[in-house]
Amino acid sequence: MGAVYEELPFSEFLHRPAAAADRLDKVRALRLRRRDAGDLALTRADQLERDAVVVDFTARLLAGLVRTEPGEVVRRVLREALPWVAFLPDEDVDQLLAELTTVAQGAASLENLSPVAVLLTQWRHTAEIHADPTLLEIVSREPSGDLGPVPVPDAQR
Repeated sequence: MGAVYEELPFSEFLHRPAAAADRLDKVRALRLRRRDAGDLALTRADQLERDAVVVDFTARLLAGLVRTEPGEVVRRVLREALPWVAFLPDEDVDQLLAELTTVAQGAASLENLSPVAVLLTQWRHTAEIHADPTLLEIVSREPSGDLGPVPVPDAQR
């Protein structure tokens, strides 16, 4: 096998779908570039199923490590995987690990990794705030941090 994926204009896929499908013998996926919309990915169903097995295994492995390993071992590995974790306070790292474990297992069971990506993005933004003293001071100055849900605007206004 060669490259992991190839790029292909969506119009070429529409004009020669069989040739595009044959290219999947050489690459894992095709990235179908579209001009006016997000790109699409074309992959074989058996590859998608193998990916789901790996994701499920990884989520279960993470959960097992978090439950059984000393905290510092998991923290060290987490800092290697996500270097921005260095800016989070220790209690936030614990919360990140707990949330990541729960969300990863749930996402794997749904075969939808979007919740994991959202969670990691949210925690990365939290780390960005902790890394910037000015932002941290602005956020920390609020009386109790999160001020709760925002009421729905009045429809008459």
